[in-house]
Amino acid sequence: MISSVMKQVSTIFNRPNVALNPLNWELQQWRGIRVKVRNNNLDQALFLMQRKMQSSGIERLIKREQLHHIKNSEKRVLARKILERKIRSQELARKLKSILIKKVRGL
Repeated sequence: MISSVMKQVSTIFNRPNVALNPLNWELQQWRGIRVKVRNNNLDQALFLMQRKMQSSGIERLIKREQLHHIKNSEKRVLARKILERKIRSQELARKLKSILIKKVRGL
Protein backbone atom coordinates (compact mmCIF):
# COMPACT_ATOMS: atom_id res chain seq x y z
CA MET A 1 0.00 0.00 0.00
CA ILE A 2 2.75 2.42 0.93
CA SER A 3 4.68 1.73 -2.26
CA SER A 4 1.60 2.37 -4.41
CA VAL A 5 0.92 5.67 -2.63
CA MET A 6 4.54 6.72 -3.03
CA LYS A 7 4.46 5.75 -6.71
CA GLN A 8 1.35 7.86 -7.27
CA VAL A 9 2.86 10.78 -5.37
CA SER A 10 6.06 10.57 -7.38
CA THR A 11 4.11 10.65 -10.67
CA ILE A 12 2.37 13.83 -9.52
CA PHE A 13 5.66 15.44 -8.49
CA ASN A 14 7.46 14.53 -11.70
CA ARG A 15 5.15 16.51 -13.97
CA PRO A 16 7.15 19.11 -15.89
CA ASN A 17 4.18 21.46 -16.37
CA VAL A 18 3.97 21.97 -12.61
CA ALA A 19 7.54 23.26 -12.51
CA LEU A 20 7.02 25.53 -15.51
CA ASN A 21 3.93 27.29 -14.13
CA PRO A 22 5.02 29.23 -11.00
CA LEU A 23 1.54 30.58 -10.37
CA ASN A 24 0.14 27.10 -10.04
CA TRP A 25 -0.72 26.10 -6.48
CA GLU A 26 0.69 22.66 -7.19
CA LEU A 27 4.13 24.24 -7.03
CA GLN A 28 3.97 23.86 -3.26
CA GLN A 29 3.53 20.13 -3.69
CA TRP A 30 6.52 20.13 -6.04
CA ARG A 31 8.71 20.77 -3.02
CA GLY A 32 7.38 17.65 -1.35
CA ILE A 33 6.28 16.70 2.12
CA ARG A 34 8.85 15.85 4.73
CA VAL A 35 8.15 13.81 7.82
CA LYS A 36 10.69 12.93 10.48
CA VAL A 37 10.66 9.47 11.99
CA ARG A 38 11.25 9.86 15.70
CA ASN A 39 12.23 7.03 18.03
CA ASN A 40 11.86 4.53 15.16
CA ASN A 41 8.09 5.07 15.29
CA LEU A 42 7.22 4.49 11.63
CA ASP A 43 3.46 4.22 12.29
CA GLN A 44 3.35 7.72 13.76
CA ALA A 45 5.40 9.09 10.87
CA LEU A 46 3.04 7.50 8.32
CA PHE A 47 0.07 8.93 10.19
CA LEU A 48 1.62 12.41 10.10
CA MET A 49 2.42 12.03 6.41
CA GLN A 50 -1.18 11.07 5.69
CA ARG A 51 -2.45 14.09 7.63
CA LYS A 52 -0.08 16.41 5.76
CA MET A 53 -1.13 14.93 2.44
CA GLN A 54 -4.78 15.48 3.28
CA SER A 55 -4.27 19.06 4.40
CA SER A 56 -2.14 20.01 1.40
CA GLY A 57 -4.50 18.49 -1.16
CA ILE A 58 -2.13 15.88 -2.52
CA GLU A 59 -4.55 13.14 -1.57
CA ARG A 60 -7.25 14.75 -3.72
CA LEU A 61 -4.80 14.99 -6.62
CA ILE A 62 -3.95 11.31 -6.28
CA LYS A 63 -7.60 10.32 -6.19
CA ARG A 64 -8.30 12.50 -9.21
CA GLU A 65 -5.43 10.88 -11.12
CA GLN A 66 -6.68 7.33 -10.55
CA LEU A 67 -7.48 5.65 -13.83
CA HIS A 68 -9.48 2.67 -12.60
CA HIS A 69 -13.20 2.30 -13.10
CA ILE A 70 -15.40 4.05 -10.54
CA LYS A 71 -18.59 2.19 -9.74
CA ASN A 72 -21.90 3.99 -10.16
CA SER A 73 -22.59 3.71 -6.45
CA GLU A 74 -19.28 5.46 -5.72
CA LYS A 75 -20.16 8.16 -8.24
CA ARG A 76 -23.49 8.72 -6.49
CA VAL A 77 -21.79 8.97 -3.10
CA LEU A 78 -19.22 11.42 -4.45
CA ALA A 79 -21.91 13.48 -6.16
CA ARG A 80 -23.93 13.62 -2.93
CA LYS A 81 -20.87 14.71 -0.93
CA ILE A 82 -20.04 17.40 -3.48
CA LEU A 83 -23.64 18.63 -3.42
CA GLU A 84 -23.67 18.73 0.39
CA ARG A 85 -20.40 20.67 0.41
CA LYS A 86 -21.79 23.12 -2.15
CA ILE A 87 -25.00 23.64 -0.17
CA ARG A 88 -23.04 24.18 3.05
CA SER A 89 -20.84 26.78 1.41
CA GLN A 90 -23.86 28.57 -0.08
CA GLU A 91 -25.59 28.61 3.32
CA LEU A 92 -22.47 29.98 4.96
CA ALA A 93 -22.19 32.68 2.27
CA ARG A 94 -25.83 33.63 2.84
CA LYS A 95 -25.31 33.85 6.61
CA LEU A 96 -22.18 35.96 6.22
CA LYS A 97 -23.94 38.25 3.77
CA SER A 98 -26.86 38.79 6.15
CA ILE A 99 -24.46 39.49 9.02
CA LEU A 100 -22.58 42.06 6.95
CA ILE A 101 -25.82 43.73 5.85
CA LYS A 102 -26.97 43.96 9.49
CA LYS A 103 -23.64 45.50 10.52
CA VAL A 104 -23.74 48.05 7.72
CA ARG A 105 -27.34 49.02 8.48
CA GLY A 106 -26.64 49.12 12.21
CA LEU A 107 -23.98 51.78 11.83
